Amino acid sequence: MAGRGVPPEGTPEGLPGGGDDEYRSVVFDESFVRAARLQEYSAQERMREHARAVRSRPGWSLRSSSKSAVALVLLLLIAFSTAIYMGVRHPYQPPATSRPEPARVTVVPLAPQGPVPGGDAEQLFAHSPAAQFRTGGSGINLPPATRTEHFSEAQVMNALSIAKDYLIKSSLDPDVLAGGPDHQIRVLLDPDLMAQFDQSLAGPANDGRHSATGWLVRFDPAKVALADPRIRVQGSMSYSEAGSDALAIATDYVFVYALRPAGSGPHAGGASLFTVRRELHFRLDRDDLRLNRTEIQASTVEAGPQACSADVAGRLQPLLAGERADAQGPVATDPYATGPAPEAVCGTLATDAQPSPATPATH
Repeated sequence: MAGRGVPPEGTPEGLPGGGDDEYRSVVFDESFVRAARLQEYSAQERMREHARAVRSRPGWSLRSSSKSAVALVLLLLIAFSTAIYMGVRHPYQPPATSRPEPARVTVVPLAPQGPVPGGDAEQLFAHSPAAQFRTGGSGINLPPATRTEHFSEAQVMNALSIAKDYLIKSSLDPDVLAGGPDHQIRVLLDPDLMAQFDQSLAGPANDGRHSATGWLVRFDPAKVALADPRIRVQGSMSYSEAGSDALAIATDYVFVYALRPAGSGPHAGGASLFTVRRELHFRLDRDDLRLNRTEIQASTVEAGPQACSADVAGRLQPLLAGERADAQGPVATDPYATGPAPEAVCGTLATDAQPSPATPATH
Protein backbone atom coordinates (compact mmCIF):
# COMPACT_ATOMS: atom_id res chain seq x y z
CA MET A 1 0.00 0.00 0.00
CA ALA A 2 1.36 3.39 -0.94
CA GLY A 3 2.57 5.69 1.81
CA ARG A 4 0.79 8.83 2.91
CA GLY A 5 0.60 11.44 0.20
CA VAL A 6 1.88 9.09 -2.44
CA PRO A 7 -0.77 8.22 -5.07
CA PRO A 8 -1.09 4.63 -6.14
CA GLU A 9 0.38 5.45 -9.52
CA GLY A 10 3.41 7.07 -7.87
CA THR A 11 4.78 10.61 -7.94
CA PRO A 12 3.53 12.60 -10.93
CA GLU A 13 6.15 13.25 -13.58
CA GLY A 14 7.72 16.66 -13.41
CA LEU A 15 6.76 17.29 -9.72
CA PRO A 16 9.62 16.08 -7.53
CA GLY A 17 8.54 14.76 -4.17
CA GLY A 18 4.87 15.02 -5.13
CA GLY A 19 2.31 15.75 -2.41
CA ASP A 20 2.68 19.12 -0.70
CA ASP A 21 5.70 19.88 -2.84
CA GLU A 22 3.31 20.32 -5.70
CA TYR A 23 2.04 23.59 -4.13
CA ARG A 24 5.27 24.77 -2.57
CA SER A 25 5.89 27.28 -5.39
CA VAL A 26 2.59 29.02 -4.69
CA VAL A 27 2.82 29.19 -0.90
CA PHE A 28 3.48 32.82 0.14
CA ASP A 29 5.30 33.88 3.24
CA GLU A 30 4.26 36.75 5.51
CA SER A 31 6.48 39.37 3.84
CA PHE A 32 4.94 38.62 0.47
CA VAL A 33 1.43 38.93 1.88
CA ARG A 34 2.25 42.27 3.52
CA ALA A 35 3.61 43.57 0.25
CA ALA A 36 0.53 42.61 -1.76
CA ARG A 37 -1.21 45.43 -3.62
CA LEU A 38 -4.67 43.92 -2.91
CA GLN A 39 -5.99 42.99 0.52
CA GLU A 40 -9.10 40.91 1.21
CA TYR A 41 -11.70 42.46 3.51
CA SER A 42 -12.61 40.67 6.70
CA ALA A 43 -15.91 38.73 6.93
CA GLN A 44 -17.51 41.52 8.89
CA GLU A 45 -16.40 44.13 6.36
CA ARG A 46 -17.75 42.06 3.49
CA MET A 47 -21.20 41.97 5.14
CA ARG A 48 -21.59 45.70 4.64
CA GLU A 49 -23.73 46.76 1.75
CA HIS A 50 -21.99 47.32 -1.55
CA ALA A 51 -18.65 46.41 -0.08
CA ARG A 52 -16.06 45.11 -2.51
CA ALA A 53 -14.28 41.85 -1.85
CA VAL A 54 -10.84 43.37 -1.83
CA ARG A 55 -9.21 46.79 -1.35
CA SER A 56 -6.05 48.32 -2.78
CA ARG A 57 -2.96 48.96 -0.66
CA PRO A 58 -0.21 51.51 -1.43
CA GLY A 59 2.68 49.87 -3.20
CA TRP A 60 5.39 51.89 -1.39
CA SER A 61 5.30 53.65 1.85
CA LEU A 62 5.99 57.37 1.70
CA ARG A 63 9.10 56.92 3.76
CA SER A 64 10.66 54.22 1.61
CA SER A 65 9.85 56.01 -1.66
CA SER A 66 11.36 59.27 -0.38
CA LYS A 67 14.58 57.53 0.57
CA SER A 68 14.83 55.94 -2.86
CA ALA A 69 14.21 59.24 -4.66
CA VAL A 70 16.84 61.05 -2.59
CA ALA A 71 19.36 58.31 -3.25
CA LEU A 72 18.67 58.48 -7.01
CA VAL A 73 19.06 62.26 -7.10
CA LEU A 74 22.35 62.07 -5.18
CA LEU A 75 23.64 59.41 -7.58
CA LEU A 76 22.78 61.57 -10.60
CA LEU A 77 24.45 64.63 -9.05
CA ILE A 78 27.63 62.67 -8.36
CA ALA A 79 27.72 61.31 -11.92
CA PHE A 80 27.08 64.77 -13.42
CA SER A 81 29.75 66.43 -11.27
CA THR A 82 32.27 63.74 -12.21
CA ALA A 83 31.56 64.26 -15.93
CA ILE A 84 32.09 68.03 -15.64
CA TYR A 85 35.32 67.59 -13.68
CA MET A 86 36.73 65.13 -16.20
CA GLY A 87 35.78 67.44 -19.06
CA VAL A 88 37.52 70.43 -17.51
CA ARG A 89 40.54 68.65 -16.06
CA HIS A 90 41.03 65.95 -18.67
CA PRO A 91 44.68 64.85 -18.55
CA TYR A 92 44.88 64.69 -22.35
CA GLN A 93 43.45 68.15 -23.02
CA PRO A 94 45.72 69.93 -25.56
CA PRO A 95 47.75 72.82 -24.13
CA ALA A 96 46.58 76.37 -24.80
CA THR A 97 48.22 78.06 -27.78
CA SER A 98 50.88 80.55 -26.71
CA ARG A 99 50.56 84.16 -27.79
CA PRO A 100 52.72 85.17 -30.76
CA GLU A 101 55.80 87.30 -30.21
CA PRO A 102 55.73 90.87 -31.58
CA ALA A 103 56.82 91.05 -35.20
CA ARG A 104 60.43 92.11 -35.86
CA VAL A 105 60.50 94.88 -38.47
CA THR A 106 63.50 96.28 -40.36
CA VAL A 107 63.28 98.88 -43.14
CA VAL A 108 66.48 99.74 -45.06
CA PRO A 109 66.53 102.72 -47.45
CA LEU A 110 68.81 102.32 -50.49
CA ALA A 111 70.53 105.52 -51.63
CA PRO A 112 71.38 106.00 -55.34
CA GLN A 113 74.96 106.82 -56.34
CA GLY A 114 73.88 109.42 -58.92
CA PRO A 115 70.79 111.06 -60.31
CA VAL A 116 67.70 108.87 -60.59
CA PRO A 117 67.05 107.80 -64.22
CA GLY A 118 63.75 109.00 -65.64
CA GLY A 119 61.68 108.76 -68.79
CA ASP A 120 58.73 106.81 -70.16
CA ALA A 121 57.54 104.15 -67.70
CA GLU A 122 57.31 101.42 -70.33
CA GLN A 123 60.83 102.11 -71.57
CA LEU A 124 62.19 102.22 -68.03
CA PHE A 125 60.78 98.75 -67.31
CA ALA A 126 62.12 97.40 -70.60
CA HIS A 127 65.68 98.50 -69.75
CA SER A 128 65.65 97.41 -66.13
CA PRO A 129 66.12 94.06 -64.30
CA ALA A 130 62.30 93.97 -64.03
CA ALA A 131 61.86 93.60 -67.80
CA GLN A 132 60.77 89.96 -67.52
CA PHE A 133 58.80 90.31 -64.29
CA ARG A 134 55.13 89.47 -64.29
CA THR A 135 52.45 92.04 -63.57
CA GLY A 136 50.53 92.30 -60.30
CA GLY A 137 49.33 89.22 -58.42
CA SER A 138 50.36 86.90 -61.26
CA GLY A 139 53.96 87.49 -60.19
CA ILE A 140 53.31 85.96 -56.75
CA ASN A 141 53.66 82.33 -57.71
CA LEU A 142 52.86 79.56 -55.22
CA PRO A 143 55.02 76.45 -54.86
CA PRO A 144 53.37 73.02 -55.28
CA ALA A 145 51.52 72.10 -52.09
CA THR A 146 52.11 68.63 -50.67
CA ARG A 147 51.10 67.15 -47.34
CA THR A 148 53.53 67.32 -44.44
CA GLU A 149 53.83 65.11 -41.39
CA HIS A 150 51.08 66.93 -39.46
CA PHE A 151 49.21 68.93 -42.15
CA SER A 152 47.18 67.90 -45.18
CA GLU A 153 47.75 69.14 -48.71
CA ALA A 154 44.63 71.31 -48.42
CA GLN A 155 45.92 72.93 -45.21
CA VAL A 156 49.29 73.70 -46.83
CA MET A 157 47.57 75.25 -49.84
CA ASN A 158 45.39 77.32 -47.55
CA ALA A 159 48.45 78.64 -45.70
CA LEU A 160 50.16 79.59 -48.99
CA SER A 161 47.01 81.33 -50.21
CA ILE A 162 46.72 83.39 -47.01
CA ALA A 163 50.35 84.55 -47.39
CA LYS A 164 49.73 85.47 -51.03
CA ASP A 165 46.57 87.36 -50.10
CA TYR A 166 48.52 89.38 -47.53
CA LEU A 167 51.23 90.27 -50.07
CA ILE A 168 48.69 91.37 -52.67
CA LYS A 169 46.70 93.55 -50.29
CA SER A 170 49.74 95.12 -48.63
CA SER A 171 51.92 95.64 -51.73
CA LEU A 172 49.68 96.01 -54.78
CA ASP A 173 46.41 97.67 -53.76
CA PRO A 174 46.42 101.26 -55.18
CA ASP A 175 44.40 102.60 -52.23
CA VAL A 176 46.84 101.15 -49.69
CA LEU A 177 49.81 102.48 -51.67
CA ALA A 178 48.30 105.95 -51.45
CA GLY A 179 47.89 105.71 -47.68
CA GLY A 180 44.23 104.67 -47.78
CA PRO A 181 42.23 102.21 -45.62
CA ASP A 182 44.16 99.30 -44.14
CA HIS A 183 41.23 97.29 -42.77
CA GLN A 184 41.60 94.57 -45.38
CA ILE A 185 45.18 93.97 -44.18
CA ARG A 186 44.37 94.17 -40.47
CA VAL A 187 41.73 91.42 -40.65
CA LEU A 188 44.36 89.01 -42.00
CA LEU A 189 46.44 89.33 -38.81
CA ASP A 190 46.25 87.24 -35.67
CA PRO A 191 44.32 89.30 -33.06
CA ASP A 192 47.36 89.33 -30.77
CA LEU A 193 49.29 91.33 -33.42
CA MET A 194 46.57 93.88 -34.14
CA ALA A 195 47.64 96.25 -31.35
CA GLN A 196 51.21 96.34 -32.70
CA PHE A 197 49.87 96.91 -36.22
CA ASP A 198 47.59 99.73 -35.07
CA GLN A 199 50.39 101.43 -33.12
CA SER A 200 52.74 101.13 -36.12
CA LEU A 201 50.31 102.98 -38.36
CA ALA A 202 49.17 105.53 -35.77
CA GLY A 203 52.64 106.35 -34.41
CA PRO A 204 55.34 104.83 -36.65
CA ALA A 205 58.86 104.62 -35.22
CA ASN A 206 62.22 103.21 -36.30
CA ASP A 207 62.49 100.94 -33.26
CA GLY A 208 62.46 97.52 -34.91
CA ARG A 209 58.79 96.99 -33.97
CA HIS A 210 56.65 99.86 -35.21
CA SER A 211 57.64 100.82 -38.76
CA ALA A 212 54.40 101.00 -40.74
CA THR A 213 56.38 100.32 -43.91
CA GLY A 214 57.35 96.93 -42.53
CA TRP A 215 53.67 95.90 -42.58
CA LEU A 216 52.69 97.43 -45.92
CA VAL A 217 53.94 99.56 -48.81
CA ARG A 218 52.69 103.13 -48.86
CA PHE A 219 53.76 106.50 -50.22
CA ASP A 220 52.84 110.11 -49.54
CA PRO A 221 50.06 110.87 -52.08
CA ALA A 222 50.91 114.58 -51.85
CA LYS A 223 54.34 113.85 -53.34
CA VAL A 224 54.15 110.81 -55.64
CA ALA A 225 51.65 108.86 -57.73
CA LEU A 226 51.74 105.74 -59.88
CA ALA A 227 52.88 106.46 -63.43
CA ASP A 228 51.84 102.96 -64.48
CA PRO A 229 49.30 100.84 -62.55
CA ARG A 230 50.99 97.65 -63.75
CA ILE A 231 53.37 96.86 -60.88
CA ARG A 232 56.08 94.33 -61.74
CA VAL A 233 56.59 91.44 -59.32
CA GLN A 234 58.94 88.47 -58.98
CA GLY A 235 60.10 86.28 -56.10
CA SER A 236 59.66 83.01 -54.31
CA MET A 237 57.69 81.36 -51.52
CA SER A 238 58.44 78.25 -49.45
CA TYR A 239 56.91 76.42 -46.51
CA SER A 240 57.84 74.05 -43.71
CA GLU A 241 56.45 72.83 -40.43
CA ALA A 242 57.04 74.96 -37.34
CA GLY A 243 56.42 72.09 -34.94
CA SER A 244 53.41 69.80 -35.01
CA ASP A 245 50.90 72.65 -34.58
CA ALA A 246 51.94 75.31 -37.12
CA LEU A 247 53.20 75.96 -40.63
CA ALA A 248 55.95 78.47 -41.47
CA ILE A 249 55.79 80.37 -44.77
CA ALA A 250 58.82 82.32 -46.03
CA THR A 251 58.35 84.83 -48.85
CA ASP A 252 60.92 86.92 -50.72
CA TYR A 253 59.48 89.16 -53.45
CA VAL A 254 60.61 92.23 -55.38
CA PHE A 255 58.00 94.84 -56.31
CA VAL A 256 58.88 97.51 -58.89
CA TYR A 257 56.72 100.65 -59.12
CA ALA A 258 56.75 103.29 -61.84
CA LEU A 259 56.27 106.62 -60.04
CA ARG A 260 55.80 110.26 -61.07
CA PRO A 261 55.43 113.52 -59.15
CA ALA A 262 51.96 114.00 -57.70
CA GLY A 263 49.83 116.37 -59.82
CA SER A 264 51.53 115.58 -63.13
CA GLY A 265 49.66 113.64 -65.80
CA PRO A 266 50.31 109.91 -66.19
CA HIS A 267 51.74 110.46 -69.70
CA ALA A 268 53.75 113.57 -68.95
CA GLY A 269 57.04 111.69 -68.91
CA GLY A 270 59.54 112.01 -66.13
CA ALA A 271 58.61 108.67 -64.55
CA SER A 272 61.13 106.74 -62.49
CA LEU A 273 61.30 103.25 -61.02
CA PHE A 274 61.16 102.48 -57.32
CA THR A 275 62.10 98.99 -56.11
CA VAL A 276 60.93 97.36 -52.88
CA ARG A 277 62.21 93.98 -51.75
CA ARG A 278 60.05 92.42 -49.01
CA GLU A 279 61.10 89.37 -47.02
CA LEU A 280 58.28 88.18 -44.76
CA HIS A 281 58.12 85.21 -42.42
CA PHE A 282 54.63 84.00 -41.59
CA ARG A 283 53.48 81.50 -38.98
CA LEU A 284 50.04 79.91 -39.16
CA ASP A 285 48.68 77.59 -36.47
CA ARG A 286 45.51 75.52 -36.82
CA ASP A 287 43.28 78.37 -35.61
CA ASP A 288 44.86 80.72 -38.14
CA LEU A 289 44.21 78.25 -40.95
CA ARG A 290 40.60 77.83 -39.86
CA LEU A 291 39.99 81.59 -39.57
CA ASN A 292 42.07 82.68 -42.62
CA ARG A 293 44.56 84.82 -40.71
CA THR A 294 48.29 84.78 -40.04
CA GLU A 295 51.07 85.79 -37.67
CA ILE A 296 53.97 87.81 -39.04
CA GLN A 297 57.16 86.93 -37.22
CA ALA A 298 59.64 89.08 -39.17
CA SER A 299 59.60 91.63 -41.97
CA THR A 300 62.70 92.98 -43.73
CA VAL A 301 62.29 95.68 -46.36
CA GLU A 302 64.94 97.15 -48.69
CA ALA A 303 63.63 100.04 -50.79
CA GLY A 304 65.15 102.65 -53.08
CA PRO A 305 66.10 105.04 -54.43
CA GLN A 306 65.78 106.94 -51.13
CA ALA A 307 68.03 109.15 -49.08
CA CYS A 308 69.66 107.60 -46.04
CA SER A 309 68.41 110.52 -43.96
CA ALA A 310 64.78 109.97 -44.99
CA ASP A 311 62.31 108.98 -42.30
CA VAL A 312 60.85 105.80 -43.77
CA ALA A 313 59.00 104.48 -40.70
CA GLY A 314 55.64 105.97 -41.67
CA ARG A 315 55.91 106.18 -45.48
CA LEU A 316 58.51 105.34 -48.09
CA GLN A 317 60.17 108.48 -49.49
CA PRO A 318 61.15 107.80 -53.13
CA LEU A 319 63.62 110.00 -54.97
CA LEU A 320 62.03 110.78 -58.32
CA ALA A 321 63.51 111.25 -61.80
CA GLY A 322 66.62 113.45 -61.81
CA GLU A 323 66.87 113.72 -58.01
CA ARG A 324 69.97 112.79 -56.05
CA ALA A 325 70.47 111.53 -52.53
CA ASP A 326 71.87 114.07 -50.11
CA ALA A 327 75.27 113.57 -48.55
CA GLN A 328 73.85 112.79 -45.15
CA GLY A 329 74.17 109.31 -43.78
CA PRO A 330 71.68 107.49 -41.59
CA VAL A 331 69.96 109.22 -38.70
CA ALA A 332 72.37 109.86 -35.86
CA THR A 333 72.28 107.37 -33.00
CA ASP A 334 73.00 108.34 -29.41
CA PRO A 335 74.32 105.29 -27.50
CA TYR A 336 73.67 107.09 -24.18
CA ALA A 337 70.00 107.70 -24.89
CA THR A 338 67.48 105.57 -23.05
CA GLY A 339 64.59 103.79 -24.70
CA PRO A 340 64.53 101.74 -27.90
CA ALA A 341 67.47 102.38 -30.20
CA PRO A 342 66.53 103.72 -33.65
CA GLU A 343 67.11 101.56 -36.70
CA ALA A 344 70.01 103.54 -38.15
CA VAL A 345 70.43 101.34 -41.22
CA CYS A 346 71.04 102.40 -44.82
CA GLY A 347 72.40 100.84 -47.99
CA THR A 348 73.67 101.92 -51.37
CA LEU A 349 71.52 101.16 -54.39
CA ALA A 350 73.59 99.22 -56.91
CA THR A 351 73.95 100.81 -60.33
CA ASP A 352 72.79 97.60 -62.01
CA ALA A 353 69.52 97.78 -60.06
CA GLN A 354 68.51 100.93 -61.96
CA PRO A 355 67.43 101.23 -65.61
CA SER A 356 70.39 101.08 -67.97
CA PRO A 357 72.02 104.30 -69.30
CA ALA A 358 70.44 103.55 -72.69
CA THR A 359 67.30 105.07 -71.25
CA PRO A 360 67.40 108.88 -71.40
CA ALA A 361 67.51 110.42 -67.96
CA THR A 362 65.42 113.37 -66.92
CA HIS A 363 67.23 116.06 -64.93
